[in-house]
Amino acid sequence: MADERMQDLGAGPDPGAEGELRQDRRIGTVELTHWYTPWGRALAALAHRIGERLGPYAALIITLLVGAGIAFALSAVAVQVYDAVTDEDGVAGVDQPLLDLALGLRSPTAETVVTLFTDLAGTTVMPIIAVGTALILGVHRRSWTPVVLIVASGGGSLLMTIAGKELIQRERPPLADAVPPFEHSPSFPSGHTLNAVAVVGIIAYLLMLRRSTTRARVALAIGAVLVAAFVGLSRVYLGHHWFTDVLSGWALGAAWLSLVITAHRLYLTARERSRSSAS
Repeated sequence: MADERMQDLGAGPDPGAEGELRQDRRIGTVELTHWYTPWGRALAALAHRIGERLGPYAALIITLLVGAGIAFALSAVAVQVYDAVTDEDGVAGVDQPLLDLALGLRSPTAETVVTLFTDLAGTTVMPIIAVGTALILGVHRRSWTPVVLIVASGGGSLLMTIAGKELIQRERPPLADAVPPFEHSPSFPSGHTLNAVAVVGIIAYLLMLRRSTTRARVALAIGAVLVAAFVGLSRVYLGHHWFTDVLSGWALGAAWLSLVITAHRLYLTARERSRSSAS
């Protein structure tokens, strides 16, 4: 158990880049630097070429920038989805019934507890969690990679939220049905939900890389999923969002998290191939 804790903190004879290649290349039996599809192999080859010319971190940053462009495109696609979201006969047909269900489940104690929980993914607490975790992992692993990945996840989540709200301008549920403190920004998508998926997801991923047991990795994955699920549902329970706002937050957050993890895999691949070429 003590050895596993030391591994999680990045301790060992070769922290930094060597530690990443030694400890971060796989999750369990899954080899992160192995690409099974032609598209994946082409991306890996491109990342390697960028890494050879500009360095592995350049490959990571460029991939994240391209991913950010894709993320903004996903936010723009949300405009096209808006018709379905606001169609009473479509997906949004569940919005009012679920809000009515939440109203029937409320109590003063539950409202207080849920408010405290949902604030974890808000604009005050979540940045503190993200920055604190990034600094701790960066220092212990002696690497900028955790910092870059966590900042990218949080920053991309914030930008996607702003873009979606500005593009769609959907009204929140009536204030009469909401629990204070009230929020007045546009409703679609749910920024708390998007933050929970992207930031908590990347933190769980980074911790899973350094866990040696399947039980620990599964616990981290389940924990991240439950946090994201409960944060999203809390937004409906408190009357701060419609369910379809939360649904979009889950979907966009998962898409951005997948892009960030792909960027990390390409970075590891570029670094591994550069080392092989040099040897």
